[in-house]
Amino acid sequence: MLKCNIWRCFNIKQELPVNGQIREKEVQLIGVNGEKLGIVSTREALEKAAEDNLDLVLVSPNAKPAVCKIMNYGKYKFEQSKKEKEAKKKQKVLEIKEIRVTPNIEEHDFEFKSKNARKFLTDGNKVKITVRFRGREVNNSKAGEVVLNKFIEKLEDISVVEKQPKLEGRNMFTILAKKA
Repeated sequence: MLKCNIWRCFNIKQELPVNGQIREKEVQLIGVNGEKLGIVSTREALEKAAEDNLDLVLVSPNAKPAVCKIMNYGKYKFEQSKKEKEAKKKQKVLEIKEIRVTPNIEEHDFEFKSKNARKFLTDGNKVKITVRFRGREVNNSKAGEVVLNKFIEKLEDISVVEKQPKLEGRNMFTILAKKA
């Protein structure tokens, strides 16, 4: 279950029932090395786990009968958290950088903004180029489309158009992504 509050998001892991928390009468027991020990009463399973100084963990509560495994639960939780941290390290956070322009942008401004867009694309981010129409400029939306096509043409050597130019209200935008 994912719980988000205003400041941060974090995962709440559901704990597996261990030892005395198991309420089933009979369980399918799996040994330390993964061997099936058959269907036994929960009390017997707890005794076998206690003999090995390990925990009895309910791994599949929905099965008939429920499946329990004898294991070191603390070590299991530690290994799970290590795997999660490793998976987080390998994730690449993809950002969309936005560049805003007007339909009557000057040449120097265009060069400056296209240079920034090129930098964002080489860093691996996507770029959203937005043309803002003010006042009556929205009546001449072709001018905005010309500017966006000029950006697409200027950056076509390192980018691919992910979303074609589209007019939404007073804004026209396109999204560019780095070539594979």
